[in-house]
Amino acid sequence: IDISVPVGTSVKATENGIVIYSDSELQEYGNLLLIRHDGGWVSAYAHNSSLHVKRGEKVRRGQIIAKSGKTGNAQRPMIHFELRKDSNPVNPLTYLK
Repeated sequence: IDISVPVGTSVKATENGIVIYSDSELQEYGNLLLIRHDGGWVSAYAHNSSLHVKRGEKVRRGQIIAKSGKTGNAQRPMIHFELRKDSNPVNPLTYLK
């Protein structure tokens, strides 16, 4: 899902986990974070203006992990959020409160 927000909005971890990717090598996603969570879950946060955690870091639910931006192929400031279960994409709206 793409969530429209102003540049610099705090991006928070959806759940406790470990950062498995924190970089901009995937150009279309800009500054991208991937966090692995218990039970085979991975959350993704793309198009950030800055990343505040590094690979291997433990994060807590609600912790600020990045600031939103307009990087990669984003046409407007946003947070691109994905949720995967055992490598399969799922609709995050089903799981978010």
